Amino acid sequence: MTASDNPTQRKLRAVIIDDHAVIHDGIQAWCDAAVPPISVADRYTDPHEFIRAFPIHDRIDVVVLDLQFEQHEPDLAALRTICEDGYRVIIYSQHTEPILVLNCLDMGAVTYLSKTEGRDHLVAALHAAITDRPYLSPTMAKAMTIDHAPSRPRLSHREREVLLNWFQTESKILVGQSLYITVGTVNTHLARIRTKYASVGRPAPTKAALVARAIQDGLIRPDEL
Repeated sequence: MTASDNPTQRKLRAVIIDDHAVIHDGIQAWCDAAVPPISVADRYTDPHEFIRAFPIHDRIDVVVLDLQFEQHEPDLAALRTICEDGYRVIIYSQHTEPILVLNCLDMGAVTYLSKTEGRDHLVAALHAAITDRPYLSPTMAKAMTIDHAPSRPRLSHREREVLLNWFQTESKILVGQSLYITVGTVNTHLARIRTKYASVGRPAPTKAALVARAIQDGLIRPDEL
């Protein structure tokens, strides 16, 4: 892989999907001033315009997506499609209802931000989105600490160790080194944890969703991330 193929070695490329010009201009200005730099590759006022353009955006690293367009209800169907098309999505919305936040994470969003959280959180979330580490915004932390799902799987002590170490690092190799186990064993533990969550009706297909589950269930604290 060359530097141009590695998103951590080149300028991060983002797309903005929002129906307010002021949001486009604000995010553009924040990205222009970001360190490392962030390039806004394109802008859309409707998520379906972006979906119809697929797959021309094969070099896009992350999509910043609002949920509400033209005063309609939050468009979760568009979010699901964009995630299923393989894009890493940051939700940037005025809606902060905990159940909506958790639903978006379950559908594949990597981070959920309130529009009141502003530049520092959004830029940090954009940089984190191209890595394997979660970015925990205040909106996410609040949603995760409200218990909406009483069905908790039982995790072993070792599974909890693997889970916490994986949340705190970008690399499964480093998790293995820290716990003196192989990467294969790390993967086995994570697969078993996801199976346990799926078996109680609370699937966690992404790292962000698994973080949400773990915080909800008291397996980790937000300040441990």
